[in-house]
Amino acid sequence: MIERVIATKKAKALVRWLKDEFGPLIFHQSGGCCEGTAPMCFRQSDFRVGANDVFLGMIEGCPFYIGASTFQYFSSMQLVIDVTKDGGDSFSLEAPGGVRFITRSRLFTDEETRILDALGPSPAGSMPHSTNNRHQGIRS
Repeated sequence: MIERVIATKKAKALVRWLKDEFGPLIFHQSGGCCEGTAPMCFRQSDFRVGANDVFLGMIEGCPFYIGASTFQYFSSMQLVIDVTKDGGDSFSLEAPGGVRFITRSRLFTDEETRILDALGPSPAGSMPHSTNNRHQGIRS
């Protein structure tokens, strides 16, 4: 299976720590307002998934969404979530710790693109069946 979003070891470790601190989490790739195009991490109870958000995948058991218009820009790339120091002000949960999630990317191969194009984007309300039972608290 081709993953649209993955995370580095450093990012995965930070997600696990944040889950221990805050409970169930959700990610949303910002579309440019306030935070630029940064991946944002929230408590699931603090973020409402919009009807136009697209489900990209999971990071350490946490769903990752992106706005539909931003998805169009990133649709030919695999997002690689990483961590950097000195993130500055942010609404994202990791920011008070002096770190920041960032998005790196790589272009999909032609074959990967053909497969993904055939599947199409996953709207917020239609997460894959294999993960649906773990996210009953997500509202769309």
